[in-house]
Amino acid sequence: MSEQPSPSAPAPDPGFQIPPRAWPRRRLLNVWADDLSMEALLQRLDAEGGLVFTINPDHLWHLQNSAVFTAAYRQADFITVDSQYVHAAMHWLGQGVGATITGSDLMPAYCRRHAANPEVKIFLLGAQAGVAQRARERLNAQAGRELVVGAHGPSMNFVDDPAEIAAVLEMVRRSGATALMVGLGAPKQEIWLARHRAALPGVKVLMGIGATIDYEAGEVRRAPAWLRRVKLEWAYRVFTEPRRYLMRYLRNGRFFWWMAQARAGQYRDPFPFARPAPPPPLRPTSGPPT
Repeated sequence: MSEQPSPSAPAPDPGFQIPPRAWPRRRLLNVWADDLSMEALLQRLDAEGGLVFTINPDHLWHLQNSAVFTAAYRQADFITVDSQYVHAAMHWLGQGVGATITGSDLMPAYCRRHAANPEVKIFLLGAQAGVAQRARERLNAQAGRELVVGAHGPSMNFVDDPAEIAAVLEMVRRSGATALMVGLGAPKQEIWLARHRAALPGVKVLMGIGATIDYEAGEVRRAPAWLRRVKLEWAYRVFTEPRRYLMRYLRNGRFFWWMAQARAGQYRDPFPFARPAPPPPLRPTSGPPT
């Protein structure tokens, strides 16, 4: 007779499973996308808060190449589709969502929604020195109040500097912010937010917003509205900032191969057991970073 497993033996770990929620979630390779409209997402954030990532082909590239990034992404409470190509591909796979919601649309929509709500206070983290402060001033002028209570452009080595991280976390806590918008670019912002969100218990809403701080400061212009309507914002970005975007878009061409694999039932998650890493120890700081 073959030996029977002990009744107390743990079941095998099945790997990554999409966490169930009250609204539809659609599988997208080795993560998911939440099927929510902009208004429904804003209502959920008002009611329960959460960590928001906005997925695009560049994020999907990192999700196939970095276990750390994948583990961070799976800690999101909301994942929106930030690409017309991802949106179309999901429909092609029979996993379509209704809306595309970009970080550069979500963050200003959140600010407009709470312009007159004194309970909402925002901190901006990202962009080069001085840019986040200009974005703060412009957003506060639009709101007619101190909606954005703090802004900081970290050093280039920020995510690897425990002392600076500790100082920034203290800045955010002292500001009284209830929402944190981080524009460090992928994969840094997603990993940083997932790793340090627990250190900010007073922050209800956290978003990775990429270049949105630059847009809101007027440092970089978004594509004209007509280009956005015809789904060519990516071409405008490549034309106006080729050093920043050209190689990224060329690299992201593998996105189409992964989607074809998923359509054929041949896609395999490279990191089925990716788990969050504990945050590194931080040295206490006596003041804000210089």
